[in-house]
Amino acid sequence: MTDIYSAVKISDHVYWVGAIDWSIRDFHGYTTPHGSTYNAYLIMADKITLIDAVKAPFMDEMLARIASVIDPARIDYVVSNHSEQDHCGCLLRVIDRVKPEKAFASTMGVKTLKEIFHDDCSILPVKDGEKLSLGNMELQFMETRMIHWPDSMFSYLEKDGVLFSQDAFGMHLATFERFADELPPDELEYEAATYYANIVLPYSPVVLKTLERVSAAGWAVKMFAPDHGPIWRKDLNVIMDLYQKWARQKPTDKAVVVYATMWHSTEMMAKAIAEAMAAAGLRVRLLSMNDVHRSEVVYEVLEAGALIVGSPTLNNNILPQMADVMTYLKGLKPANLIGAAFGSFGWSGESVKDLEATLKEMKVEIVADPVSARHVPREDVLEKCAHLGKAIAAELKKRISQ
Repeated sequence: MTDIYSAVKISDHVYWVGAIDWSIRDFHGYTTPHGSTYNAYLIMADKITLIDAVKAPFMDEMLARIASVIDPARIDYVVSNHSEQDHCGCLLRVIDRVKPEKAFASTMGVKTLKEIFHDDCSILPVKDGEKLSLGNMELQFMETRMIHWPDSMFSYLEKDGVLFSQDAFGMHLATFERFADELPPDELEYEAATYYANIVLPYSPVVLKTLERVSAAGWAVKMFAPDHGPIWRKDLNVIMDLYQKWARQKPTDKAVVVYATMWHSTEMMAKAIAEAMAAAGLRVRLLSMNDVHRSEVVYEVLEAGALIVGSPTLNNNILPQMADVMTYLKGLKPANLIGAAFGSFGWSGESVKDLEATLKEMKVEIVADPVSARHVPREDVLEKCAHLGKAIAAELKKRISQ
């Protein structure tokens, strides 16, 4: 069965030898309806080098792809760019099987691997800017701490112009197509944006600095080879520009209304707010947590300027599905948003103030008074909702025009 797996040559000296995970549907809270890949790369230098490993259950697939090019026992060096277990889960088993001369990771990577495996690992640290001779070519390392773990680093193969970018420029997408230019542009941008929003968003300030460092390094990069999804070999400026835009989080004329409802009262309020904002010229996304997943919400918020949230009160709290998405959003730290809270209640009514408090913790600027309704909202309450929507629209338009 291992004969079915083949490596894919991606440049003069580099092969993709990763694994395709067609069935994964959840990646620590981020829904992955289209699966993923765990990318590993084989550099055919004088010192044959494996860049990254794969998730533990996929080790045999990776080794079979390597075996389609060389005997895995010929690997001289192993480099771990990132210590999360979808990339290092089988690392020690691979090292034990292959017995390379040396294995390398960043300084923090060595520390992290020891903590994960409870093993000395015998992995050597490499520093930011350090070069590793592979005989007839060399790798240069750049620490990229907090994109998205403290151990993360890039490895650059100057000979072929390949930047092994670990989780940067990636996406969770299982395909037989190995290159981004083989896929529809709309699909690529959606998957890249969903990945950025759910994985990279909290580290946006670091992303901007890292993009500057890569440009300043003077590398003649011809290809981005990430650890998930397709490889970028054409129009690298497309994904670079998208990362610049997403990292800056400049407000747009898009407003996202996120709510959950019990007996449709909060839903009535959400629709009144959304209708008013749409009538005022905003692009509006209305998302019910009764029906959508938290990762879809973050995707919509990525390029938004306003976030309006609503929930009825249940047992003196917001509904569980709203608590879920608010916790998720808070951790991902979207920036430069304005917003407001709304909701319905039967007798206590804590949900609206709790939602507003969470928005403030997220540093969302509250620009309209909250609206509450007891049981089913009357016309006067729906009118307040419409005023809330108009206030959001007016403030957002003002900020965009500045």
